[in-house]
Amino acid sequence: MKAKKSLGQNFLTSQKIVEDIIRAADLRPDDVVLEVGPGKGILTQAILEKIPYGKLIAVEKDKRMVEYLEQKFKNNKNLKIIHSDILKFDICNLFEICNLKFGNFKVVANIPYYITSHFLRIFLQGNPEHAEGQPSRMVLMVQKEVAKRIVARDKKESILSISVKVYGAPKIIKKVPAKYFSPKPKVDSAILLIDNISKDFFRDCATLNVAQYEKKFFTLVKQGFSSKRKMLKNNLKMLDTGCLIRCKIPQNVRAEDLSLENWKCLCNILVKD
Repeated sequence: MKAKKSLGQNFLTSQKIVEDIIRAADLRPDDVVLEVGPGKGILTQAILEKIPYGKLIAVEKDKRMVEYLEQKFKNNKNLKIIHSDILKFDICNLFEICNLKFGNFKVVANIPYYITSHFLRIFLQGNPEHAEGQPSRMVLMVQKEVAKRIVARDKKESILSISVKVYGAPKIIKKVPAKYFSPKPKVDSAILLIDNISKDFFRDCATLNVAQYEKKFFTLVKQGFSSKRKMLKNNLKMLDTGCLIRCKIPQNVRAEDLSLENWKCLCNILVKD
């Protein structure tokens, strides 16, 4: 987790937590893994041990950490360290630099918390020009409260939770107390797994392609959440009351009460009409 201005990091110090992350990543010997924010390399080392025939691409924004990692892992041939801001780096170019075919890969990341939403959007949506543009699995260290919001433990959905669940299955693996970092941050963290990532949710529309349906769906969801205090029917003025009835949605619900299938039903009606 990096401070926004100083690029300083709260370094993970617990080997037990590292083992939990590695277990959640379900690494195979020949996997291609993208690690974001490797810091001092405690997780980097553990990943390398699990993929002796694979490739690890580690992207680090802090030049000092890049120099440290290059020295620490100078004898590791299956590690490529990139000095870059992951939010500004084209994932396709990243694979090209590493002489790898752009295809199936996994993401393991200890990202700065302030970029969580942006990071998720980039990697879950993937590159529209590549069918393999998404990772198959992501294991992220995120702020505990954000993880809880993504999985919607209180049964209240948000744009963030919906934006994750349409692509994969999020699950909190473990809470990580602040004491397991140095220096100790002000908030607790959590290991978040997003598994079975794909765009299958958007593939069964008869009249629109995946990219078009994806765009239409998120336009609808954003409109639905445009005013959290208002009832859904008041936010979605482009849909009449009959649409709610057809999708078996009560008249007095708010956007946070709708399931993925509710949203899909409304979007399908909007597309057909």
